[in-house]
Amino acid sequence: MIFNLTFSLFYFSAFSFLFFFTFSLLTFFTLNMRLDLFLKASRLIARRSLAQKFCDANLVKVNDGAAKSSREIKPNDEIEIRKGNRLTRVKVLQIPAQKQIAKHEAANLYEILGEETLAENLLDKF
Repeated sequence: MIFNLTFSLFYFSAFSFLFFFTFSLLTFFTLNMRLDLFLKASRLIARRSLAQKFCDANLVKVNDGAAKSSREIKPNDEIEIRKGNRLTRVKVLQIPAQKQIAKHEAANLYEILGEETLAENLLDKF
C-alpha cells in the first residue's frame, strides 16, 4: 500500500513538473505585445495615446506595411517611425513581460537599424 502511494505521488509530481515546464516554455516563446504598448514601453514614443495617434496617421509601419496600434509585435519585427522629418527604423529584439519597464532596460528591447532626416516635413502639409 505504501509503495503504491509513493509510486503515485512520484508520477503525479513528475507529470506536474513536465506540465508546468512545457507551459512556461510556450508562454516564453509566444510572448507578444500590442504595437502601441511596445512603443511606450521601449520609450520610442512617450505616451500610449500618442503612439495610437501616430499609428492612426500612418506614421508607423511594421515590416514595411501600415500598422494599427492593436497589431501584435514579436521579436525580429522591423518598425519604422516617422516623427516630423525624421525616419527611424528599429528591429525588435525582445518583448517585455510587463507593460512598464525600467528606463535603462528599455534600450535593450530594440536595435536601431537606421535614422534618416527627410527633406520634406509631413506635418507642414496640414
